[in-house]
Amino acid sequence: MPEIIFNGPAGRLEGRYQPSKQKNAPIAIVLHPHPQFGGTMNNQIVYQLFYMFQKRGFTTLRFNFRSIGRSQGEFDHGAGELSDAASALDWVQSMHPDSKSCWVAGYSFGSWIGMQLLMRRPEIEGFMSIAPQPNTYDFSFLAPCPSSGLIINGDLDKVAPEKDVNTLVDKLKAQKGILITHKTVPGANHFFNGQVDTLMAECEDYLDRRLNGELTPEPAAKRIR
Repeated sequence: MPEIIFNGPAGRLEGRYQPSKQKNAPIAIVLHPHPQFGGTMNNQIVYQLFYMFQKRGFTTLRFNFRSIGRSQGEFDHGAGELSDAASALDWVQSMHPDSKSCWVAGYSFGSWIGMQLLMRRPEIEGFMSIAPQPNTYDFSFLAPCPSSGLIINGDLDKVAPEKDVNTLVDKLKAQKGILITHKTVPGANHFFNGQVDTLMAECEDYLDRRLNGELTPEPAAKRIR
């Protein structure tokens, strides 16, 4: 897959990019875990998510947030990383102007960034939030959450306890016009040690069902732009 360097708000950003053969294919952006705790675009789960979208014909990008790998800049506690993600989506869209829809998938810290990006970009029609941390990060900006998506976590996650994730899910499920799918991987911790295959099977099943027109509210609510 092509290695790319594109301009971000704090300097160059390093990514891996796989364009679809179809000009109007949907775009998928995959966001990695916390930069100060070993998170990079080469994280196994991030790579597997990238490959999942790529196999299904998406134009797909994963990249290193500022300060990681060859990406320039300094860690910015989320605000700068959100700007990085917006720049990444801008770059892909500039390369694929015929693409009208987009998905965002994020793992851990990346899920927090991804959900913020979702609020700012109406073209994002689906999301995957893997092991979000509502006990650490404020998700109150999802008021309302504008798109349907998947939230998935492990029931033995000590970094993001199950009860906190359940509280977030219950709040989002109460909103009208979207459908939140929640899956729990039994025996999985925050890193899904020994459970990555199970995690990916759930993500793939969700994506396939969405691409088949399932798991969206009926009737589909129109988003206010």
